[in-house]
Amino acid sequence: MQKITRGVAALAACAAAAAALSACGGSGEGGGSSDSLTVATMTLPQSLDPKDAAGSAMPFFQAAYDTLVKREPDGTYSPMLATKWEYNGDRTELTLTLRGDVKFDDGTPFDGAAVKANMERFAAGGGGMAKTLADVEEIEVTDATHVVLHLKQPNPAMLFYLSDAAGLMANPAKFDDAGDPLKTKPDGTGPYDLDSGRTAIGTKWVYTADTGYWGTELPYKQLTFQYFDNETAIVNGLKTGQVNAAVLQTANAQARIEKDPGVETRKQEFDFQGILLFDRGGKITPALAEPKVRQALNHAIDRPTMLAKIQQGRGEATSQVFGTESVAYQEELDSYYSYDPAKAKRLLKEAGYADGFDLKLPRISAIVPDALAASLQTYFKAIGVELTWDDMDQSAVRRIFTDREYSGMVMNMGQSANDWVAIGELVLPGTFNFFGTTDATVRELLPRIGAVQPEQAEAQLHELNRHLVEEAWFVPFYRLSYLHVSDGGVTIEPQSGMALPSIYNYAPAG
Repeated sequence: MQKITRGVAALAACAAAAAALSACGGSGEGGGSSDSLTVATMTLPQSLDPKDAAGSAMPFFQAAYDTLVKREPDGTYSPMLATKWEYNGDRTELTLTLRGDVKFDDGTPFDGAAVKANMERFAAGGGGMAKTLADVEEIEVTDATHVVLHLKQPNPAMLFYLSDAAGLMANPAKFDDAGDPLKTKPDGTGPYDLDSGRTAIGTKWVYTADTGYWGTELPYKQLTFQYFDNETAIVNGLKTGQVNAAVLQTANAQARIEKDPGVETRKQEFDFQGILLFDRGGKITPALAEPKVRQALNHAIDRPTMLAKIQQGRGEATSQVFGTESVAYQEELDSYYSYDPAKAKRLLKEAGYADGFDLKLPRISAIVPDALAASLQTYFKAIGVELTWDDMDQSAVRRIFTDREYSGMVMNMGQSANDWVAIGELVLPGTFNFFGTTDATVRELLPRIGAVQPEQAEAQLHELNRHLVEEAWFVPFYRLSYLHVSDGGVTIEPQSGMALPSIYNYAPAG
């Protein structure tokens, strides 16, 4: 719910795709006490309207909005605004039973009509996560506390999506207001209200506990997200007490603080880093249509050496995009591609590219630092592939995802514990498979996988994963090790399926 007395300045916008990649720039001040929590972030939300919610910005939304389903730290689901859910026999209908005692601040009831209005608006809103409801054909309101989602086909990730951006519920009475006020004045049923008087958009967002919250009260009366544009500043903030908690991604930042006696740390492997090969059909770079060429790129790089030198050994080398918590994961596939430049050259020759080829990729320095950029150029040059970097900032990501100018891109991608979420991101046509390339094996396996829950499709998921690795759909480098850090007064429970913990995963130490 929201109790805002003054307007908030317009949000600095980041493109939805940019939010999925990294963050924009800035800095600020924070602080904390026993009943307040300040979390460092390098994410700038595009807006606070749920239709724009995505990725690492989710905690900003969780503060003000509840989801239909709650995702626990271990990835299991528990009731939130929906108290029960049930599929029909062929899993094409999902019936939700809703709480009947929740209202928005202005008295608008949270009910089936509100769910329908929110989900239809989310799907049509064009945000980065709108595609997650693509399989919802119709939202039927049977009465105030029951909604049926009619699906075009079974979707094993639907509960995941309802615990994520697609499940955020805003006050539908605000949907027709001029200027989309939800962008700066969130109005949900969540545990906190945005304090506009103390919030400085682009620097810090301050939320105060809603004393009339329908659910379990969270341990902090004040929750602040403090923005930083680099991890060195975050480390300094942790050391000086400016912030209470953070997630550090870079090896240098982790090394600076992990032995500090005043902090508590916890590691989590979540993202993998590697090259997403968008152009497996060869529309931009014809050579990439050949599986042997893609296999050659995988054999060209020395993953263990890259991990040791660039990431200080923080992570684990891998040749697969499915994470260790997924059903599809197979340990032996981590080492499928050995460092073998001679074999890479033979594969290129067999594919008709004995003299190599040119490859141009975009480079955002926050994702591809100098050491990584130089290493990849050296490895590829050794087998005859001339890699050229096109330097850009995040404002130019439309050239990648909208204009489709490049054959691939180095990315940090989350490895969801839900196999169908990973499939939706990387295999199905969409943001990271924008040319929609596929093959007969994938077309045959996906309907069988989608018809059941992942644990019931283990054999098919293993076959799919092995096929993607053998056909070299991607060039993964390693899984990255992130470090959750607190000032010692806060305990942090990492969140399955998210690089950042949910707001429910923080508690006072002891």
